[in-house]
Amino acid sequence: MSKPKIRLEQVTVRYGNGGSMTRRIRDSEPAVEGSSHGERIILNGIDLDIHAGEFVSILGHSGCGKSTLLKIIAGFLKPDGGSVWIDDKKVEGPQSRHVFIFQEGALFPWLTIMENVSLALRSISDSRERHDKAREYLELVALEGVESHYPYMLSGGMRQRAEIARALAAQPDVLLMDEPFSGLDQLTRLHLREELLYLHVMLPSTTILFVTHDIDESLQLSNRLVILGEPPSRIKCCRTISIPHPRTLTTPELGELRSLIHHHLGVHSSL
Repeated sequence: MSKPKIRLEQVTVRYGNGGSMTRRIRDSEPAVEGSSHGERIILNGIDLDIHAGEFVSILGHSGCGKSTLLKIIAGFLKPDGGSVWIDDKKVEGPQSRHVFIFQEGALFPWLTIMENVSLALRSISDSRERHDKAREYLELVALEGVESHYPYMLSGGMRQRAEIARALAAQPDVLLMDEPFSGLDQLTRLHLREELLYLHVMLPSTTILFVTHDIDESLQLSNRLVILGEPPSRIKCCRTISIPHPRTLTTPELGELRSLIHHHLGVHSSL
């Protein structure tokens, strides 16, 4: 088997007691297994290999460290223990080709949609060429005709499309997405799922890590599912999905996977 694109080795995160990624824990908070001296272990020795071109969804309860893990892989945060390697290089900080799409959105409100996407193309010195290239990415996510609009003038779904266009314009080697469709209505989420699948087909070498709470979303999009347990979080389940796209959620295989996910998350499938 080929070398992994991304390797996590014993990644551990603690909160409290003045650590590098700390937040204060209330004195009344119950002790957690593996914690000491007021510290609370959030991620506890995470080992994971991810190969180039995979679409990996990360699931788990709120507070289990999904977003924290994604930010460590992106280089925004440093773990208290262990390390992350991408292309055999230790992650020491953010890289231009490792693009992060935030849950809360990160378009610059004082720039037009065209100007926001063009930021990812600033290495192109010719302004006309840069403009034409930005337009191509906007067309790719069906945002023709809104180039001169400001973010506040667009719906939530259109703003998220613009975020994806800007991310793709950076030609990411690794795309990290932290619940990018949360807060959107169900119909818009379904449309964006379709577009994301289409884009991954067009960019098969791009490795995508996708944090979500939506089980059906993970089943429709992913090549692999990773489920984190509750803190101190370890990987409870790592399952490959070999069913080709497009997928129908009513198939027996996906039904069994859904039941497995429910089991690992402590939910009764019959509800």
